[in-house]
Amino acid sequence: MFRPDYPIKTARLLLRPYATTDFEGLLDVYSRPEVVRYLYEQPRSPENVRAMIAERLDGVALEKGGDYLSLVVVLAEDPDTPIGTAMLHWVSEDHAQGEVGYTLHPDQQGKGYATELARALVDLGFRETELHRISGRLDTRNIASRRVLEKAGMRVEANLVENEWVKGEWTSETICAVLRTEWEQALLSK
Repeated sequence: MFRPDYPIKTARLLLRPYATTDFEGLLDVYSRPEVVRYLYEQPRSPENVRAMIAERLDGVALEKGGDYLSLVVVLAEDPDTPIGTAMLHWVSEDHAQGEVGYTLHPDQQGKGYATELARALVDLGFRETELHRISGRLDTRNIASRRVLEKAGMRVEANLVENEWVKGEWTSETICAVLRTEWEQALLSK
C-alpha cells in the first residue's frame, strides 16, 4: 500500500486530499465550459460538484489496481483555495500500469503549473510504487495538455482516430506515456 505524506509539495503547489470545504473553489473550476471542453462531462452543477467531492474523499492511498489518488491542487501561497485537481490511477497491478490526469482553473493556466503538477505525479508514481509505465490520455484537440505531458517526460504513443462518442460527436484520443526506464534515464542525464 502507498499513502503519500500529505500535502505533496512541488516548487509552487501543494497536492492534498479532497475536503468538503473545497466546494466553492471546485465549483468555480468545474462549472466552466472552457474547463470541461475536452473532458467527458458537461459543466458541473453544484449538486454534481458535491457528489464529485464525496466520491473522491477516500482517494488517499493506492492499495490495489483500480485505486486512485484523488488530489486537490492549491498554490503553496494560498493553501485554502483550490485551483484544480489531479489524479494518479493505478490502472493495472498485473501490468504495472498507471495513469495521470489533471484539471486547472483557466486563470491558472499558462503559468507552468500543469507541467509542474504532471512531473510531480509521474515522479510520485515511479518513486513510490512499482509501476512500469505511466500514461496520460487526452482529447487530440487539447494541444496544450499534450505539450504538458511531453514536458513531463512522456512521448506520444498513439493517436486513436474518432474512437469515442463524446458530447454528441466522434472524438479522437491521444495517448502519451513514459516507461520507468525512460524516467530513470532522464534523471541520470540531469
